[in-house]
Amino acid sequence: MTLEIGAILPTSTPDPAHPILGDVRASARFAEQIGLDSVWSTDHLVASAPILDSTVVLATAAAATEHIRIGYSVLLLALRPTAWAAKQIAALQYVSGNRLLLGVGTGNPAHGDIGWRAAGASFAERGRRTDDALRVLPDLVAGLPTALSDGTEVTLSPGALMPPILVAGDGPRARRRAAAYGSGWVAIGLEPQQVPACVVELAALADEYGRRPAAVTIVAPPLATDPGHAAERLAAYADAGVARVILAPTGADWRADYEFAAEVKAQL
Repeated sequence: MTLEIGAILPTSTPDPAHPILGDVRASARFAEQIGLDSVWSTDHLVASAPILDSTVVLATAAAATEHIRIGYSVLLLALRPTAWAAKQIAALQYVSGNRLLLGVGTGNPAHGDIGWRAAGASFAERGRRTDDALRVLPDLVAGLPTALSDGTEVTLSPGALMPPILVAGDGPRARRRAAAYGSGWVAIGLEPQQVPACVVELAALADEYGRRPAAVTIVAPPLATDPGHAAERLAAYADAGVARVILAPTGADWRADYEFAAEVKAQL
């Protein structure tokens, strides 16, 4: 059974009373040493709790490791100028040796719009701006001449291999975006029995665009605290068509969370 298991780096938490800010270098190295497949950084300018800059976090994780994949979970493309985001993505690909996984989302409304207003970005138009960015991002990252939405023509250098795009969001618009632009789709906390219908929908949408169906990633799957029972649950996800899970932190002790993830992975 093949199911990739990733873990979120200690960079933030939705609970403002208990921010999780840990040693990024040590946690990334440890995740690699115990056999996890990927490590991920959350992304926002202003969230409900303290949060580190995602690109700095992933660059640090890349420098501290050799082969584990590093990923945005998820990059808010519409919060940034598209060319600047592309420059950071290409640089991360370069310094990591092409280990980047590019999760992309439009932002959780639970965080409010203060970060968007602070960045001078439109919260209301974040979906449209995300689509506009995804249309030109591959050429920008690859270092090809690219016309931006305002007509500006730019070529970024050096170019890099475009990383896999994983589009996040539980709604039909996000799944269509994944079908149009992504190689993966990311959802939070879906139960195994909810996955097959999404897989069917993703396949139908991909067919409309003449593309391969997006692979499914589940973030924060609800799991038992017993590794054996958790492994059984993850096996059900794999049987339902899930390619990857990203386990959420349970508290500040990232080492214990990663050891649990590795033990569950060993039992699959």
